Amino acid sequence: MDGFLTETDELLRLERECRAEGFCFVAGVDEVGRGPLAGPVVAAAVVFPRGAALPPVNDSKQLTELERETLRDAIYAVPGIQIGIGEIDVETIDRMNILNATHLAMRRAVEQLKQADFILVDGRPVKGLPLPSRAIVKGDAKSASIAAASIVAKVYRDRLMVKLDAEYPGYGFASHKGYGTAMHLEALKRLGVTPVHRRSFRPVREIIDPPPEQPTLF
Repeated sequence: MDGFLTETDELLRLERECRAEGFCFVAGVDEVGRGPLAGPVVAAAVVFPRGAALPPVNDSKQLTELERETLRDAIYAVPGIQIGIGEIDVETIDRMNILNATHLAMRRAVEQLKQADFILVDGRPVKGLPLPSRAIVKGDAKSASIAAASIVAKVYRDRLMVKLDAEYPGYGFASHKGYGTAMHLEALKRLGVTPVHRRSFRPVREIIDPPPEQPTLF
């Protein structure tokens, strides 16, 4: 994590290409929390100012928790940076499904930016973005802006899950962040479903409404 990124760094190549096409404020967008059984889905949008010395960002999944926290603070400290965050709660996830909720989180994150004219989005194309966009498979390893968004979103959501751990003790939210680990599934069976669990997700739904037992064949 030593050093800074500069304009010629490979991780800024996609941003340079967008600027060469006439776009001035290129946002990177990523999400976290599509797969968990509990908690919101969160997206972040980041626009780095042109020419600034940038922290050595990377895909948040390749970083330790301490590295993510350190880089998150360094990202926020970049002069002139723009950051937007979109958070979609479990009720909305259950109502519209996780894919649509994820796209809504991304749109809300972008809408918080003061100036943006193009979007680099991680993964597949996103419906309804308010600006021209380009979807980049594994974008959090190819674009500094997307990588920064992945870090911001991950730290934001992790902190939320730590707070939910204090509110709903016994589920282990602080450790597994809502994902369907063996520890989490055991706690669900033992303690039941909380208001922050996603009832449309099968493991949670089967706690609420267990499937009928199959007859034993002899």
